[in-house]
Amino acid sequence: MAVIQLHPTVLRVGHPIPVALRDAAGRLLVPRGTLLADEAQRQQLIARGIFVDAGDSEQFRKALAGKLDSMVRGNALLGQIAQAVPDASECGPSTARRTLADPVAAWNDLLLRASALLHDPPRVDFAGRVQRLDREALDLLEADTDASLLTLIHATTSELHQYSVTHALLVFAVCELAARHLPWPTDWRPSLRRAALTMNLAMTTLQDQLALQDTPPSARQRAQIDAHAAQSAATMRERGVSDELWLQAVEHHHASPAGGLAELPAMLQLARLIQRADIFAARLSPRRMRQAMAAKAAYLDENQQADAAGAAIIKAVGIYPPGSFVRLANTEVAVVLRRGRRANEPRVASVIGRSGTPLGEPAVRDTRVKSHEITGGVAPHEVKLRLNLQRLLQLG
Repeated sequence: MAVIQLHPTVLRVGHPIPVALRDAAGRLLVPRGTLLADEAQRQQLIARGIFVDAGDSEQFRKALAGKLDSMVRGNALLGQIAQAVPDASECGPSTARRTLADPVAAWNDLLLRASALLHDPPRVDFAGRVQRLDREALDLLEADTDASLLTLIHATTSELHQYSVTHALLVFAVCELAARHLPWPTDWRPSLRRAALTMNLAMTTLQDQLALQDTPPSARQRAQIDAHAAQSAATMRERGVSDELWLQAVEHHHASPAGGLAELPAMLQLARLIQRADIFAARLSPRRMRQAMAAKAAYLDENQQADAAGAAIIKAVGIYPPGSFVRLANTEVAVVLRRGRRANEPRVASVIGRSGTPLGEPAVRDTRVKSHEITGGVAPHEVKLRLNLQRLLQLG
């Protein structure tokens, strides 16, 4: 991979990093959009040397030129113009998106390997295999975040026979994206992602069963559910996992308390984000035993108060994430294609018309227009329609 070195002025404390940062060998260091928490983190990155993929560099150059032109036309002060850096949202998706020809096939391939690993965790090299899975999934997520969310959410709401693994990958993605909106050290994030992937290791098969079950869990199933967090951590310890932040986040992902996030120890902060992402992702599924209230369920804590981890999730994926269904002001039902600049203004395509019948072809709608404003979410089981995912990705 050809890389170009960046000047340190692109790194601004308190702002998202505008492009994916890489090392001199092209390996991903920090994904685009990550919040730069403090000066110490900035200096650490500068000391390592910050590089960008050649294609991303061109996108960054164009975004900077556009921002400078806008500031000049707006009569901005020369000092402000000299310090201008485009925002992450202005730089567009990573150039890797152009090389990800088939997101569905890429995620399906990863899903098959993740399924084998999580359903039957090997005693040899388990930690290494999870780490490799983590890196591959992160590369796909970074390549095209919206296409990844659309693919994963569509999978969790349409293919319940592999629910446990698609759910784990979706929680992985939501946690990674949300963590970029929290002032956390970047070295927490690998532990966070691996904990998200393995949080339900001890009940993977049971979770598949529950997704297809129309009745509440039995007493035996409930006992397994109650014990799965501790058992998952114990299983990983037996298989050689030594990262305590990873292990403790798994063990406590159903027991991290409500309240101030920053006051909690690191393991409970990670566990809290996983817990909220787990609820958010679960509420997107069409199981009859629960209601579709994803955004509200994530944003409010157990005391119906605003939750810091939940707020980070909403900032990251929006109120209506790609792959979810919404109703528009004109009564059409649409599927979300991509996140918008505002949480309630994503890019959508209508799939069911005002008459209640499926449209022959999905129709892109602008949710900033009053007649196409989103009036609320629609539960997946209410949409009696098989989507052409490849076509939707083309429209995105």
